[in-house]
Amino acid sequence: MHVSFASVAGSAHKPNEDFLAVSPRVALVLDGLTSPPELGSGCIHGTPWFVSRLGTQLLREATCRPEAPLADCVAEAITRVADLHRDTCDLSHLGTPSCSVALVREGADTVDHLSIFDSVILLDGPRGLKVFSDLRVDGYAQQEHKETTRHRIGTPEHQQAVSRLVAAQRPHRNVPDGYWVAAANPAAATNAVTGSVPRAEVTRAAVLSDGASCLAEDYRLTDWAGLLDLLEADGPDELISRVRQAESTDPSGERWPRYKASDDSTAVFCRFDGTGSAGG
Repeated sequence: MHVSFASVAGSAHKPNEDFLAVSPRVALVLDGLTSPPELGSGCIHGTPWFVSRLGTQLLREATCRPEAPLADCVAEAITRVADLHRDTCDLSHLGTPSCSVALVREGADTVDHLSIFDSVILLDGPRGLKVFSDLRVDGYAQQEHKETTRHRIGTPEHQQAVSRLVAAQRPHRNVPDGYWVAAANPAAATNAVTGSVPRAEVTRAAVLSDGASCLAEDYRLTDWAGLLDLLEADGPDELISRVRQAESTDPSGERWPRYKASDDSTAVFCRFDGTGSAGG
């Protein structure tokens, strides 16, 4: 598996809450969920602390336990990170630090994948392109979401609408019949979107935070195949540059309503050789 990647913060004034990690057979992207300060989180560490530790544990588990199901690896990683701050933070708080997870692992015969929340995995090959994500959150707080689109990014009204949206979503987070994020509850792993594709059916793949997938998913400036072609030809940095160029033409979100002018953007591109052996 040959890998290239890039990650760029959405703002020069805030830390990047995305995280990526790769090994010869594993690629993963985490996208931290921003918590409006007025809603609190119950944690003294913050989202960047959480995603970096969870990502590190995930890479370790998925790499060192190649025969273990990815859901088991994610559950163990979530538990390990929760144990790191269980004594100092309120992990039952609805706003406890959390993130999406998108994870791909190359095996001898299959390419396994796992998605929690809205990051995107693309697997492409002789039998066509497959898209994996977890958008169950879209079924909740729809009225509050619509309200965010009524206001220009950067206005107090927009920020207040986003806070109301997050507050309305939180009671449905990580509960039965709700939607799932990676936080402190390992049950998120058993509720993830998982699957396997025969190794021979994958020639290239991408693992994307929604700040990178938006070029196709939200802005519709290309399709998924075009996004993969861009990654393959020009690399992840160029994909993120295209996203930033689009956003710069619509800073207030009138053409593309969204929660912030620019989001953290992370893209990992994987190219698979014909043998299934690890590449450099």
